[in-house]
Amino acid sequence: MTKRVAILISGSGSNMVSLAQDMTGDHPARAVLVLSNRADAGGLDKARARGIPTAVVDHRPFGSDRPAFEAALNTVLDQARPDIICLAGFMRVLTEGFVTRWQGRMLNIHPSLLPKYKGLHTHRRAIDAGDAEAGCSVHEVTAELDGGQVLGQARVPIEPNDTAEDLAARVLVQEHRLYPLVLRRFAEGNRNRIDLP
Repeated sequence: MTKRVAILISGSGSNMVSLAQDMTGDHPARAVLVLSNRADAGGLDKARARGIPTAVVDHRPFGSDRPAFEAALNTVLDQARPDIICLAGFMRVLTEGFVTRWQGRMLNIHPSLLPKYKGLHTHRRAIDAGDAEAGCSVHEVTAELDGGQVLGQARVPIEPNDTAEDLAARVLVQEHRLYPLVLRRFAEGNRNRIDLP
């Protein structure tokens, strides 16, 4: 039975596009919703162009009331009935209550080689630390920020004169390779880790 996937975004949706492009043919999943916390997120138009239903739950009217915002998210998600939720550049930290509800069914992509550099500014932190390589990780979402089981990683060498922007651009190319591969395996019930060179 084909898995139903909801993708949560906040921006341009480049990872969402890479996931949607892969969910064709014999893929075990299909995108049924792209949901954003920003009405101006560029990824919404890209989703509509692909015929994927979209929705917006603006976080701003909820202020600091994260549970109320997440209740509104859940109302939209419940209508879409996803089997899997993919966070793809969704820039809101989710509470334990939300995560627990979807535990075991939610994936995220993070631009570092976890467990290194959880949170923000990952590329700058890797360069400042003198690391030889950076990369990205797809992990299951748990209540601990960027703390769930890593299902896949891709590595990117850090060049001598790299800026954070240079590195981010090269890591993004690998994100677009890694996330679809992990999602396909996850939808098939395969949680074994995969590492891309």
